[in-house]
Amino acid sequence: MLAQSLPSTGNTAIPTLPAARDKDAKLKAAAQSLEASFLSEMLSFAGLDKSRQGFGGGIGEEQFSSFLRQAEATAMAKHGGIGLSEKFFEALKERSNDQK
Repeated sequence: MLAQSLPSTGNTAIPTLPAARDKDAKLKAAAQSLEASFLSEMLSFAGLDKSRQGFGGGIGEEQFSSFLRQAEATAMAKHGGIGLSEKFFEALKERSNDQK
């Protein structure tokens, strides 16, 4: 692998590329999760989780509608959302680089 061919400098090794990609992947996942949470709240305020009068599933529908709303918000975020996840990712990455 590429990481094995990288030289080390004294007693500190150069960070491996897979580790950096793994860190970026975790930051992107966190950013998407934040955007999905935001979208879920916005969908709630838009009335997405209100029971429909025609099919009114009663208390069960009311209790589980938040799960549907969260799943829809997560799908929206994974497919590009409204662009917040990219901004969140950039901010998280900058903050993690500053803490080194």
